[in-house]
Amino acid sequence: MDPRQLPRSLTDSRRIARGQDLARTAADSAADIFHPLIVIARGLRALAAGAWRKWVETPGDRRGPTLLLVGSCIAIVALVPYGPAFAGIALMTLAAWAGRDRGSAHQTVAREGEGERLQALYEALVPYLSVPEDPAPLYAYDGDREEAFASHAFDHSGRLVSLELRYPAYFTDGEPESRARIEQLLQMKAGRGREYRFDWDEEANRLHLYVLPPLPADIFAQRFVTAPGESVLGFTDPGAVHRTLPVLLDGADRRDEPPVLWRSGQRSTEPHLLVLGRPAAGTSTLLRSLALQALHEGDVVAVDGSGSGEFAFLRGRDGVLAVESSPAGALAALEWATHETERRLLTANHARRQGHQTPEDVRRPLWILLDRPTALSHLAAGEGRTDPQELLQVPLRHGRVANVTVVVGDHLDDAANTSLLAEPVLTHTRARVVLGAVTADQVRSVLGAPPQSTPPPEAPAGRGYARLGSGPVHRMQVPSTPDPYDEDTSERERQAILALLPGPSGAAPTHDPGPPTEDEHPEKAHTPGHPGNEPGPLSIQPT
Repeated sequence: MDPRQLPRSLTDSRRIARGQDLARTAADSAADIFHPLIVIARGLRALAAGAWRKWVETPGDRRGPTLLLVGSCIAIVALVPYGPAFAGIALMTLAAWAGRDRGSAHQTVAREGEGERLQALYEALVPYLSVPEDPAPLYAYDGDREEAFASHAFDHSGRLVSLELRYPAYFTDGEPESRARIEQLLQMKAGRGREYRFDWDEEANRLHLYVLPPLPADIFAQRFVTAPGESVLGFTDPGAVHRTLPVLLDGADRRDEPPVLWRSGQRSTEPHLLVLGRPAAGTSTLLRSLALQALHEGDVVAVDGSGSGEFAFLRGRDGVLAVESSPAGALAALEWATHETERRLLTANHARRQGHQTPEDVRRPLWILLDRPTALSHLAAGEGRTDPQELLQVPLRHGRVANVTVVVGDHLDDAANTSLLAEPVLTHTRARVVLGAVTADQVRSVLGAPPQSTPPPEAPAGRGYARLGSGPVHRMQVPSTPDPYDEDTSERERQAILALLPGPSGAAPTHDPGPPTEDEHPEKAHTPGHPGNEPGPLSIQPT
């Protein structure tokens, strides 16, 4: 249709715009006139909703007296001179107060504060993301931050929670030092006291910063749904792993959480684990959690180098071969573990040569949990004994083939000097966990790679990072597994941990009880048994 044939009212844009302005002005005037009524109506609705909630929450046996009291108050007000008028004025005043617009002024101030924060952050990035040779710098003191910041978000308190920024192509984003400077600056300007994650997109020259929510700290020790050979080290961020596990919370509540799973055994690429952490950071907690999971399908030898008795609750349980805390007992247990590893290798080799299946006692996993080996090494050196860490060389080197898993836990301060940890421990434990309030440099030195998020300002017990071999670094929270014999442990956690333990060991065991305890002449030498036609667990006889 020819536009000249249309009515003039549809083609005259000036009249349309004038009509829209008149309608908008009329609406604004009406809103100003009826604004008090709107506020009072909104307040009455809020008061009515609050009264209804109170009525619903009132027990049934108290509703009758409540109605009687309200009726009495209404009758008294009606009989008092000018009572209804004063009651109406009071009701309107309360409704106006309840229906007032509380967020407009705060939102205006918050928006102004957000602009100031973004401008300060933009100007702080100028020295790092610009060079004098750039004819049109993206970051300049008189530049436009809208071009540099693709998107951003603030929380209700006006703090930055998400930011996506562009950076020039000549920025050296492939150098860790350059990245670290930008990340440190963004963390300081965005606000301390929170954890931030930095995602670098080198292809698009973009950096995405966002605040990480706290990891769940209400998950306690329980039976996890895992495959044979899998152990739960802790729980991480959603989306960091491709699997979730159902976990039981307080009461009967359940939810799915993403776990950090570690596979041990013959099919594992990283069969041994090293756990380092600050004092009271949760290294012993993780070892106790792994011990409870290992007892479902294997045997456990626990060596407590600190001597605090944090593994005493394992004594006398089926599958627990030994719990030692003295240098003599630790040497005897680790010497037995060395001979047991050799026996398993010989037995498995003999079965393969004969064309038979590997015996059951060789296929059964054996876990060696060693807590604070540096303390044991110091005590052993003072007594002129062999360093217990030297006895770990055979289980660490041949443990994957013999189905022997070694978990070593120690304090980060004690292990800061690598000479305190033996060379086999550092070489064969490529699955590692670091716990506690640590810096990014400490995480890099222990795990071999920096974390993708800033360390927490205050780390609860069991909070840290994990890396399995050459995989990514995951931030992690260890399930709460306190010592059930500790006085500070709650009754609920104590019963939950004791319920996970196997029953007491029988009086007449069908297999060898394992290494001798401290009361069975640990100072005497032991010789391994020789596997015969019916290979079985190692028999240790004092010579």
